[in-house]
Amino acid sequence: MGPMPSPAAVDPTADLRDAVAGAADSLRGGAEGGAPPALERPPREELGDYSTNAPLLLAPLVGSPPREVAGDFVEELSKRLGDDVSELEVAGPGFVNLRLADGWYRRSLATVLADERFGAGVQPEPRRCLIEFVSANPTGPLTAAGGRHAAYGDALARLLEFSGHEVGREYYVNDTGGQVRRFAESIAARMTGDELPEDGYQGEYVAELAAQLESEGIAPTEIERLEARGTELMLAQVRETLGRFGVEFDAFASERALHESGGVEAALGQLRERGQVYESEGAVWLRTSAFGDDKDRVLVRSGGEPTYFLADVAYHSDKLRRDWEVLIDVLGADHHGYVGRMRAALAALGAAPESFEALIMQLVHIVEGGARAQMSKRKGEFVTLDELVDDIGRDAARFFMLHRSHDTTVELDLELARKQSNENPVYYVQYAHARIASILRKAGVDDAVAATAAGLTESAWPREAAERTLLKRLLELPGEVAEATERRAPHRLCAYAGAVAADFHSFYRDCQVVGAEGEGVEQARLALCAATKRTIARTFGLLGIDAPERM
Repeated sequence: MGPMPSPAAVDPTADLRDAVAGAADSLRGGAEGGAPPALERPPREELGDYSTNAPLLLAPLVGSPPREVAGDFVEELSKRLGDDVSELEVAGPGFVNLRLADGWYRRSLATVLADERFGAGVQPEPRRCLIEFVSANPTGPLTAAGGRHAAYGDALARLLEFSGHEVGREYYVNDTGGQVRRFAESIAARMTGDELPEDGYQGEYVAELAAQLESEGIAPTEIERLEARGTELMLAQVRETLGRFGVEFDAFASERALHESGGVEAALGQLRERGQVYESEGAVWLRTSAFGDDKDRVLVRSGGEPTYFLADVAYHSDKLRRDWEVLIDVLGADHHGYVGRMRAALAALGAAPESFEALIMQLVHIVEGGARAQMSKRKGEFVTLDELVDDIGRDAARFFMLHRSHDTTVELDLELARKQSNENPVYYVQYAHARIASILRKAGVDDAVAATAAGLTESAWPREAAERTLLKRLLELPGEVAEATERRAPHRLCAYAGAVAADFHSFYRDCQVVGAEGEGVEQARLALCAATKRTIARTFGLLGIDAPERM
């Protein structure tokens, strides 16, 4: 569980949006409808700091031409912004460009520096969110594909915590059933030298497991012991790999334990009591079609064997019993039909189906020299996450797993990820952070001193467009965090970190920092550097990536 946010949040651009919205509301004259006005950075600096389409949206509501509305809007917005704005310009058919005063920039930077958790959300009603992710079968080492699930689930958990929610991280261990039985039989075959079972596991790691279990005195005929001990050893290896990858779980939930505790039978009984199951062709079915699923689902096969789905229903019922309000599952690309059936099952249990979210991850292709590596755990042909981290490092591995939306395929180019140059996007951002640390060392100040706002509001700053551009980028952090959290889209922060780094490099090219002339200019630029350093570290921290002091 992460720390809860401070009781108040500061966001200068949100204050601007509120002023724009308030000015628009004052001109509506009671008219309802219409989209909320936008506040955006225009494509070119000469058009101003921000632009709004409020007059264009208001015109049809108040029945006046857009440019006429724009004149009234400028007058109203000017009253609300006062000295914070230096110019309001009507542009085009109902747009207004805002140029903000130097004082607004100085106060905004001081505000950012004063808030140790700038960018964090404040939730009036925080939710208890349980994220189940990775949950790879404990029948082999964690693959690179599992690493994508790990990076994504962990980043999402960090985002939700930073945004003010209570978060639990859980790994569901599928340690029973057909795949685990084939895994144990594969180990036994390696012990005896017999042929592997159909769809058995062929990896060299199976032979290594067989040798270890044999040395522990487990015979190839003891299939249940091979199941239990084999999955135990694999899970221990998975946990060690995840630890290397910077991912920790609050709990590991066992499917076997769910069966042994009677949880699966209890869930089936609850569904029976609610009249939601029936028998047909010797099997037990759940009426999921009554709750929006495309067809009913089997809970118990005709041979009396419970399905994986029944165990999953019991597991999600147990999550709700533990008072988790939002159930988020990070699932593989083969789970598209899962969302409807699980929501239907929760509805059949009397729970709110919208409490369940499924985020479907697409595949990872490891690319080197233009060729893809094939991955199949069962065939023993796969790139493990350990191998990937050994090759390109944890930071690059996490960044490249996260820089695309979870619902698109990742092409992880090993040659690019290894590069120690600006071509490598994670290196580019880390280098910006390390460069700022070097500037502060050269100035003889630590982060805390550089980040002080003392005297900032009286300085002759800002001087250059690059300074304003960089600060406006830093002020986008709260909005980016909120958007990434709401959309379950950590990849937005990868793009944002790159944009911050690019704006910083432009600032550093155009503006002398140490030894800058002008009253308070050096101090202000050092403060801007410190705010940028914090922003990069905070953004990368939400992605589980380090921000080094030296490179």
